[in-house]
Amino acid sequence: MPKISIIMPTFNVEKYIARAIKSCINQTFKDIEIIIVDDLVSDNSINIAKEYAKKDERIKIIHNEKNLGTFAARNAGVKAAGGGYLLFLDPDDYLELDICKIALENICDCNLLSFSYVKIDNNNYEIFSAKWKDYNSYLKLIKKKKFTPWNLCNLIVKKDFYIQKINSFSSERLLLAEDMLVFSFLVDCKMKAIEYVGYYYVINSNSITCLNKIEDNLKQYEKILELINNSNIEQKIKKYYSYFLNNSILDCKYKLNLINIIHYKLVKFVFYLQKKLRF
Repeated sequence: MPKISIIMPTFNVEKYIARAIKSCINQTFKDIEIIIVDDLVSDNSINIAKEYAKKDERIKIIHNEKNLGTFAARNAGVKAAGGGYLLFLDPDDYLELDICKIALENICDCNLLSFSYVKIDNNNYEIFSAKWKDYNSYLKLIKKKKFTPWNLCNLIVKKDFYIQKINSFSSERLLLAEDMLVFSFLVDCKMKAIEYVGYYYVINSNSITCLNKIEDNLKQYEKILELINNSNIEQKIKKYYSYFLNNSILDCKYKLNLINIIHYKLVKFVFYLQKKLRF
């Protein structure tokens, strides 16, 4: 069985998928499998993937019967995974070639390891790191309501741990803020972060996260907030993620003219006090 399963949910990314696949097959650590999930693509993405699969038996392609969206498609890949650890890769992004090796060397007995990533927007590059080293430093950081990345792309996580934590909502159709939801459930006393750039996140103007559909965004944010509030995760974790979600919900409602500017500014001031006074 492979040590690491790299999960790649795929939908209409024929311009980028070859680069993503190459960043997997050229990893310096070879004991991996690459699971490409066909989420009913209508372009040439899967045909490109099939050509690579002919040359590398570590590549597995699974086909969804209907379009599930990134979150559920990713979890379909997890169900098919044989590795003890999971890495997640969006097919318009790519991996540092040493990341599997470095991640395995550093995760030790932890359930998850966070590493840094580079955000690429045209010719602009920005490095994001966790800003925490372990669970205790993470709690100190979120008490101040400081932003720290909650992306799944810059994590390696134990497969059994991941499945256990997200099982209750793994088939939900989530198109926005799903990484925030999952990470909030993965927060654990056995978590660790290193400052090593392992992932290159490329801004694609055609991706779901870049499509500005405010009404749909509002519904997604409200759904994520409901799932977090109804969960049994620690209260301090709920407060942190609810703070950011409620800010986003407020912005959506204002843009949709569901609240007036006086209401908007008043609630924004309350959010400011929550952050300043740490409650």
